[in-house]
Amino acid sequence: MSKETFLDIHAILKQLPHRYPFLLVDRVLECKPGVSLTAVKNVTINEPFFPGHFQHRPVMPGVLILEALAQATGLLAFATLGHAPDRNTLYYFVGIDSARFKKPVEPGDQVLLKVEYLWDRRGIWKFKTRAEVEGAVVAEAELMCAEREFES
Repeated sequence: MSKETFLDIHAILKQLPHRYPFLLVDRVLECKPGVSLTAVKNVTINEPFFPGHFQHRPVMPGVLILEALAQATGLLAFATLGHAPDRNTLYYFVGIDSARFKKPVEPGDQVLLKVEYLWDRRGIWKFKTRAEVEGAVVAEAELMCAEREFES
């Protein structure tokens, strides 16, 4: 990635191992490696979780908002490192601190995923994250992820 760049869905698919229905980042609007990233999740009524959460009033589950933020942190980490993980490396959640949910996310919303790099030590990365809809914060948390190698 260049110093400040955007990624379309094709570039995101090259960076993240997630696929439908679990890929929750549609576009990266801005990325400053080692600093911050802003991405978009377009929420549609076709999302597979809406029929069960909730039938009478569809709401995006908070844990999936956190997952979308975590995927955005992965993209920032890879940009900071200068490469995507190989087939034998995954990044896992290892901590979620100060998670707060301020407002429901509904079909038709466009969620801005804003992540800020805080630090990394011995393979553990920490990020300050915020999800917004139309300028209003809908969720925020500090997320920690760890790089782990495995045998394929």
